[in-house]
Amino acid sequence: MREIKYEDLVKSVKAMVMHTATHLPQDALNALKKAYEEEESEVAKSVLKQILENAELAAKEERPLCQDTGLAVYFVKVGEDVKVVGGSIKDAINEATEHAYKEGYLRASTCDCFDRHNLKDEVGYNLPAVIHFDIVKGDKIDIEYAAKGGGSENVSRATVLAPAQGKEGVKNFVKEVISNAGPNPCPPIIVGVGIGGTFEVAAKSSKHALFREAGSPNPDPELDAFEKEILEELNKLGIGAMGMGGTKTVLAVHIEKNPCHIASLPVSVNVQCHSSRHAHITL
Repeated sequence: MREIKYEDLVKSVKAMVMHTATHLPQDALNALKKAYEEEESEVAKSVLKQILENAELAAKEERPLCQDTGLAVYFVKVGEDVKVVGGSIKDAINEATEHAYKEGYLRASTCDCFDRHNLKDEVGYNLPAVIHFDIVKGDKIDIEYAAKGGGSENVSRATVLAPAQGKEGVKNFVKEVISNAGPNPCPPIIVGVGIGGTFEVAAKSSKHALFREAGSPNPDPELDAFEKEILEELNKLGIGAMGMGGTKTVLAVHIEKNPCHIASLPVSVNVQCHSSRHAHITL
């Protein structure tokens, strides 16, 4: 049984969170640069140039890419042959999140659902983190992290279609969600689509799809072709960078598919803004 010290886990996760707040990952930068080169609208091209300049300044001055520093979302794969010594994995991730948001001067955004008071003095600074655990073979802990802002999360949607609606129904639902979202999620955006499973599995899959390298091919050829088809349709909407009109509303569409019940076709669309702050570490 391999052992990882609690304090080492805290240190690694904290460093990842702080770095991600100020440094846009290379896949997002590459996608934005490609969008800038291919954008046909001069107004949208100017907006994309400002977005890229913002990313450059954020990294240079180590300041947050956006004032909405998001809720901390993690997908964690825990090997069956590894254990954390000195505390739990969940506590380590929450402690790291709190320290990173405090020391990085990142906004604490968690609040009570109804009276909206900030929970930093009760639950913890920007806590609790949203953590999805999975048990896998091996002796490693694999952690994917993203800062998920309110603007993109607010336009995300899920539904359950009739099986007969099939791929066309899925495509139409995605188009409806993105069309209704308009400029609110700060496009150009990345669109995660979860298909199948159950209602909550589709939602979880659509969020996890956002962690894939932007624009990378889907390993399933059929889904890869479907992603390209949807991407083309979404960019015809003409919303453009920050809603200013243009040909590059969406940087990438990523699909995750799961087996589902014979009577249902769950579909979820999770949106990520152009400031696609995500990272991945393995301990």
